[in-house]
Amino acid sequence: MSRRDFAQLFKLPISIMSTVSAATGFVVFSHALTWRLVPTASAILLLAFAACALNEAQECRLDAMMDRTRNRPIPSGRISPVSAVAWSAILAVVALLVLFRLGGTVAAGLGGLAVLWYNGIYTYVKRVSSLAPVIGSVIGAIPPAIGWVCAGGVLDGPILSLSFFLLMWQVPHFWLLALRLSGDYEQAHFPTFVRAMGAVSLARVTFMWTAATAASALLLPIFGLSNSPFLGLGLAAAGVWLTFVAWRALRAPGKQGFHQAFHAINYYAVMVMGAVILDALLGR
Repeated sequence: MSRRDFAQLFKLPISIMSTVSAATGFVVFSHALTWRLVPTASAILLLAFAACALNEAQECRLDAMMDRTRNRPIPSGRISPVSAVAWSAILAVVALLVLFRLGGTVAAGLGGLAVLWYNGIYTYVKRVSSLAPVIGSVIGAIPPAIGWVCAGGVLDGPILSLSFFLLMWQVPHFWLLALRLSGDYEQAHFPTFVRAMGAVSLARVTFMWTAATAASALLLPIFGLSNSPFLGLGLAAAGVWLTFVAWRALRAPGKQGFHQAFHAINYYAVMVMGAVILDALLGR
């Protein structure tokens, strides 16, 4: 398997994002970079690899219909669906065993739920309903909760506020991707809000949801994730920046604007998690 095949089969950017969000939950609870972070992050990465490989096996025929994905390793014939499923099963078992060892049944159960939701629900719902991005956003809320539990925490207000923020963030992330790649989704006959309501209307709804995502980040200090006024000010400033960029990019919908807003909301999520991690480490 080449490096490119590896990155495509395991959807490296998505897997890394899930790992970073899990590490954020871990560090926020522990206020330190302890040795347990390494196996926790590794388990989340392997679990994300497993879910992504299984997803590509499930969708290989649809991927073959789209310009963006037809050169992925399975539809192009470089890797067989059976091999991908085998890799997925092995990685999932290893990851869940590690999570059980670190965080007990809660951590392992959340990991299993993430795979079930992604591969058993979201993967099929997006073939029949344009509401799939909203339903699929639950997946993004799970990794930080796993990290928190593996660090010794229980599922309470602070971590639920972080999970809620990432749930909110995933929806405009998905919609902006659909706006950017609407032609590809049409080729594979995926139902999207672009088809249902048009690009202009969806861009307006996406802007409003983006602004709501920025507001949801302000819940983090309110629900006790941090007592630092600096974090609150930083989150507010980042939210103002995101809202302005999204407004400027989406007020006259077009491919360039969708591209700018898509990258902005991704940078914003990284900024928020980075700020939360720094606050947890420096404020201990």
